[in-house]
Amino acid sequence: MTTLGSAIEDGRAAERQAALRALLARPVLASAGSDRANYLLVRKHAESLRAWLDLNVGWQLSVDSAVARLHKRFAASPDGTRGLRDDKGGSFTRRRYVMLCLALAALERAQLQTTLGRLADDVVAAMADARFADAGIEFALTSRRERSDMVAVVRFLIDLGVLTLVAGEDRAFLDDSGDALYDIERRALATLLATSVGPSTVGAVDFTHRLDAVLEHPSDTSDDLRNRALRRTLTRKLLDDPVVYFDELSEEELTYLARQRRSITDRIFEATGLVPEIRLEGIAMIDPDDALTDVRMPEAGSHGHLTLLLAEFLAAHPSVEHEKVVDHVVLLVAQYGNRWSQYTRQPGAERELTTAALDRLERLSLITRHGSAVVPRPAISRYATGAPILIGRTIAEPTAQLELF
Repeated sequence: MTTLGSAIEDGRAAERQAALRALLARPVLASAGSDRANYLLVRKHAESLRAWLDLNVGWQLSVDSAVARLHKRFAASPDGTRGLRDDKGGSFTRRRYVMLCLALAALERAQLQTTLGRLADDVVAAMADARFADAGIEFALTSRRERSDMVAVVRFLIDLGVLTLVAGEDRAFLDDSGDALYDIERRALATLLATSVGPSTVGAVDFTHRLDAVLEHPSDTSDDLRNRALRRTLTRKLLDDPVVYFDELSEEELTYLARQRRSITDRIFEATGLVPEIRLEGIAMIDPDDALTDVRMPEAGSHGHLTLLLAEFLAAHPSVEHEKVVDHVVLLVAQYGNRWSQYTRQPGAERELTTAALDRLERLSLITRHGSAVVPRPAISRYATGAPILIGRTIAEPTAQLELF
């Protein structure tokens, strides 16, 4: 009987872990479509998931008959290196972000359905406000590139479950030869705002203060509340960031982590299956299934191979000027280009290739950029072929028990 009880509890624990992993990978899970199996798992274990999330990260989980939504909060103000990507891997531009917000506002006012063309017209009408032009953002739907931006926004909303294609195709809209019809999933739409306060209620004018205001949360005064806030902040970082470097933590965070590291990482491992990799310079939570990431390293293909080779080059230097990185990419193309896509061998492609590779490395916390200097971070040493370079502050642990990244 004990064996049967243990097997049942093990099965429940595995389901809870799968449910939390699904939420971490996709914070919006619809009850219909490809997300349904994960949605049902989350709904089944919603109570225990809410308890774990509240205790460890302070994130809210809402579940109803249509959608499960994990309302995540940043451990700190976003760094800007891990923004939205389209289905081709391209970064969302400033204009696309504005279009996304205006599209959401238009959908709030819409009926049960809309077309891509009608939604685009609503965005164009909203963009007619002179303040957008003053900010350098324009959208008049007069070029294929602008249509492409609109399609990228709509595809993102489809991926979130906010829109469902009923008829037509977005490629026809892109070619200006047709349109597409969508159902509006209002419950999914209503869950998207995940800020502490409504942006429209914020009185600050400049971007930084407005961002801080919408992410603001009450200060913790007692020791217990401060410790809870530290635990939540550190757990968020370990779940969200590719690497948590000790030299990027405050003294208070570093002291707390030195005492509670085992407890925090054990809780994350039990809840998610992520394995802690603890080194001299920081901690990375590693996913053995390679599923809880939006950027892989290494990755197949020309860009993936180039990025890996560039990481090897950068790992051997404490700092490299951007132009020297471009020069090295030229050498790599000359050496390996015959195995890569034809585009990589086009005149002038080295600059775009360099930018794309550095963007990927920065998103993975393997480098930082200061002006024209590219500065490797300690975790990039795992891609080095020579002796790694020690950078950064260490946690209060015997160094003999720790290794370099």
